[in-house]
Amino acid sequence: MTAKEIPYKIYLEENEMPKAWYNVRADMVNKPAPLIHPGTHQPMTLEELSPVFCEELCKQELNDTDPYIEIPEEIRDFYKMYRPSPLIRAYCLEEKLGTPAKIYYKFEGNNTSGSHKLNSAIAQAYYAKQQGLKGVTTETGAGQWGTALSMACSYFDLDCKVFMVKVSYEQKPFRREVMRTYGAEVTPSPSTTTEIGKKILEEHPGTTGSLGCAISEAVEVATSTPGYRYVLGSVLNQVLLHQSIIGLETKAALDKYGIVPDMVIGCAGGGSNLGGLISPFMGEKIRGEADYRIIAVEPMSCPSFTRGRYAYDFCDTGKVCPLAKMYTLGSGFIPAPNHAGGLRYHGMSPVLSQLYDDGLMEAISVPQTEVFAAAEEFARVEGILPAPESSHAIKVALDEAKKCIETGEEKTIVFGLTGTGYFDMVAYEKFHNGTMDDYIPTDEELEKYFETLPPVE
Repeated sequence: MTAKEIPYKIYLEENEMPKAWYNVRADMVNKPAPLIHPGTHQPMTLEELSPVFCEELCKQELNDTDPYIEIPEEIRDFYKMYRPSPLIRAYCLEEKLGTPAKIYYKFEGNNTSGSHKLNSAIAQAYYAKQQGLKGVTTETGAGQWGTALSMACSYFDLDCKVFMVKVSYEQKPFRREVMRTYGAEVTPSPSTTTEIGKKILEEHPGTTGSLGCAISEAVEVATSTPGYRYVLGSVLNQVLLHQSIIGLETKAALDKYGIVPDMVIGCAGGGSNLGGLISPFMGEKIRGEADYRIIAVEPMSCPSFTRGRYAYDFCDTGKVCPLAKMYTLGSGFIPAPNHAGGLRYHGMSPVLSQLYDDGLMEAISVPQTEVFAAAEEFARVEGILPAPESSHAIKVALDEAKKCIETGEEKTIVFGLTGTGYFDMVAYEKFHNGTMDDYIPTDEELEKYFETLPPVE
C-alpha cells in the first residue's frame, strides 16, 4: 500500500501531531542500498544487526515497504511535552531584507535538549526499555544528541554512556554538564577507555576526534557489555523515520493555510534533521503529486555531498560497523574542528544519498564565517540565537530570499531551524573576535581518504 492510498492527514491527532511516522523508503523507486556485513559483503540480516541495535529498531531499519509506522502511545505522550513544534513565518526578517519572498521556519529548539534530536532519542530509549535492556551507548558531536538521549534515558531509567567528540567536549563544557545532570556518563573521544580509542590515538596523536571515532568507541562498549545496545542520532534509516514527525507537522501546518513552498532547505551532517523535514515533501515529489526544490546545506570543511564519493564505506573510523552506501569522504577523514559539531561526519544518510544520486534534491556547501554572519543577521531580527548547524540552512535561505529582491519573485521558502545556540557561545565569541577561520580540505587531502574506501561493488 502506498502513501498516496493512505493520506497522511488520517494519521494526525486533533492537535495536528502525527500518530505515525512516515517511511519515505516505501515510495522510493530506487531503494537505498542495504547495509552490508564488513566481512562477507552480504546484506546485514535482522539477526546480525540485533547484537548492536535494539530489535524493534532493527526491524525499522530494514523496513522498505510500510509507508506509515504507528508511533507507540507512550512516545506520543512524551512528544506532547513539546510538540507540535511551531512553524513560524519570519515576518520581521522579510521586512528587514525587503524581500518579496515568504520565509517560514520549523523551530525544533523548544525543549531542554535544544534541538530536534529528542524526537528520535525518546523513541530509541523506549524500544530499549521495552526490550529489557540496562542501558545504551552512543556518540555525540556538538552535544545535542547526547543531551537528548540522556534526557530520554533518564525518563525511562536507563543507563546512558556518551562518547563526545573531543573538540566539542572541550568547546562545549556546558552541554556536557547538561548530559551529566540527566545522569549520563560522558567521555571525550578518542579515549583510552576502549581498544579502538587507544588505536586511533596511537595512529593520530593529538587528534581532536570525529563522529566516526566516537561511533567506534560506543559500538565497542555496547557489544562488549551485557544488557547494552548502541543507538545513533543520525544517518540510519530508523532515525530519519522518527524525525519525519518534523516534516509531517510542517506539511500539516502549511496545508491548513493553503501554502505551497517553492523550496525546502535543511542543514546536512548525517541527515537526521534534513531527512525528517523533507520526507513528506519528497514523498509527493517521488509520486509525481507536487514538485519542490529541496536543498541540503553542508559545511565546506566536511563536504560529503558536494565533494564526496558515492560508495560503500564504513560508518565509523574504527571500521567495526556495517558498511553503508553513501556519499562519503572516507571513514578515516578527520574533519577540521569547526563549530558545527553536529555536521562533522564523514558520510551521509543512505536514504538521502540515494535521493541525491537520483537527482531529486541538490546540495550546497558554505564556509563557516558566512554561516555565523547569517546566524547573527537572523538572531538580530527574529530573536532566536540559532545553533551553528541550523545556521547553514539559514545562510542559504537568506541567499535565496535576497535573490528574490533582484528578480521580484514571491517565492515561498521553508527551512529547518534545528535548535538553539545558547551552548555555542565560544563559537560566537571566536566569530566576533575575528579568530574563526574557513578551513577547506584540498582535493589532494580528500583523494588520500578516497583511496582507502573498501573494494565493494
